[in-house]
Amino acid sequence: MAAKKNMPEDPYERFANAIVIQAAEDYRAALKRIKRNPKNRDAVDEALQIERFFRSGWYQILTSVDGEYMIRRLQEEIRQSE
Repeated sequence: MAAKKNMPEDPYERFANAIVIQAAEDYRAALKRIKRNPKNRDAVDEALQIERFFRSGWYQILTSVDGEYMIRRLQEEIRQSE
């Protein structure tokens, strides 16, 4: 029950949030792979693709969080890890 406390009531808003959260998790994973192996082309391509999503009009429809802020925040998080 506590897990639902902060969830929006609107199913479309929950779905939009889920898309943004999944993109952030995928971007974080790609950045970690790049950090371990900067020549990993697949990880670089995936990170660039997700950055395009964060800068897209589709992303802006899904959330009010600035895409550039999201990119910077996740990059900083990975930079400071280990």
